Amino acid sequence: MHVVAVLALDGVVAFDLAVPGQVFGTTTTSGNVPLYEVRACTAPGGAETSPMLGRMRVETPFGLDALASADTIVVPGHENVRAGPPAEVLDALRHAAARGARVASICVGAFVLAAAGLLDGRRATTHWRYAGALARRYPDVEVDPSVLYVDGGQVLTSAGVVAGIDLCLHLVRRDHGSATAARTARRIIMPPQRDGGQAQYIRHEDPPDDGAALQPVLAWLEANLHRPLTLEDIARHASVSVRTLTRRFREQAGTTPLQWLSRARVHRAQQLLESTDLPVERVAAEAGFGSPVTLRAHFARRVGASPLAYRGAFRARTPPS
Repeated sequence: MHVVAVLALDGVVAFDLAVPGQVFGTTTTSGNVPLYEVRACTAPGGAETSPMLGRMRVETPFGLDALASADTIVVPGHENVRAGPPAEVLDALRHAAARGARVASICVGAFVLAAAGLLDGRRATTHWRYAGALARRYPDVEVDPSVLYVDGGQVLTSAGVVAGIDLCLHLVRRDHGSATAARTARRIIMPPQRDGGQAQYIRHEDPPDDGAALQPVLAWLEANLHRPLTLEDIARHASVSVRTLTRRFREQAGTTPLQWLSRARVHRAQQLLESTDLPVERVAAEAGFGSPVTLRAHFARRVGASPLAYRGAFRARTPPS
């Protein structure tokens, strides 16, 4: 069985610590057979959680030796990113990576991976509030503060809080496919997939009151997904230039108009595949992709499965009475 070791350093963020157990610990086959064993471990001296909920002691039978046999190691965030991790922690991470273990971080856990040299020459992310500090402290790391997570193959990093769930679901998808990941997501009441490149945050937290809010445009797009819309069509409906439209999407939606449209169309296709028996050709037309070939290309890139495979896994069935 695939062993996941979750390294709790002193001051560990309780939510980050719980995320790998919640995701990997609830991942099973369709026959409800567990696919992962999750082991929380600590450095010598143990660990306490950060004081957000009052300090709690982390009691676990596993120490750093658990990293030596783990297939995947997850380093959650902890409260004191200014202090360097103990040398023995860094050595254990380096040795694990050298033997081929997969290593991932949640939030400011990226500072620990960087201190171990595992992010040198790599693109990585962390919580946007700490991205500047990470880049300054470790100039050999290419820090991207705008994304939810970065999959660097053997080494992965994620942004803060819920982005850790996105990363863990992504790993499940890598290991066992989109159907298994979606089944896990439904158990923990999460969207099956958020793109790693999705923005961490939107700069305009409240809709502007100057008539520049995107909501009417987004509602119009949702109602017209079946149409072959261009940037010019969308800008014309919004009564702005293409440049202004693109800027507002970046600021308020964290993406471009066409990327937003593609995601919305894939989501519409998912809904139709789950809830109807429409042939793929009709699904492609209703979702605005025009042809099954175009639908399959976009669907595979965003969902990781073909439309028919997705339907086979998630077609809604009448629950037993």
